[in-house]
Amino acid sequence: MIATSYPLLEVFWTMLIFFAFFIWIWLLITVFMDVFRRQDIGGWGKTGWIIFVIILPYLGVFVYLIAEHKGMTERAIQGQQEAKSQMDDYVRSVAGQSDPASQISNAKDLLDRGAITQAEFDTIKQKALSGA
Repeated sequence: MIATSYPLLEVFWTMLIFFAFFIWIWLLITVFMDVFRRQDIGGWGKTGWIIFVIILPYLGVFVYLIAEHKGMTERAIQGQQEAKSQMDDYVRSVAGQSDPASQISNAKDLLDRGAITQAEFDTIKQKALSGA
């Protein structure tokens, strides 16, 4: 029977090893992403870190984390700020205009070019004036 040949303590030990392995893989990917994101070192420096991490995997990852922890944090924060700025710009670019006069003006331009009908223009104008 498999339950008697694989006791509960062995199951917990296997789960611990499994999760530790995936945590290490996550750390390895994090280090690789940070190495390639860095702009303060050149190609040879990046190559050196990658070789160090590949040849001595655990030591390489831990040394990188110890040596570059502050830089990793700063680069992560900078990346998040840039992503937020891009998202804010995108939202501003696609968000509807809140000024009813500009909405009606844009709709009038579309009507004059023949892109919308008079009924569509009237609907846009009503929505703009009602604030919906």
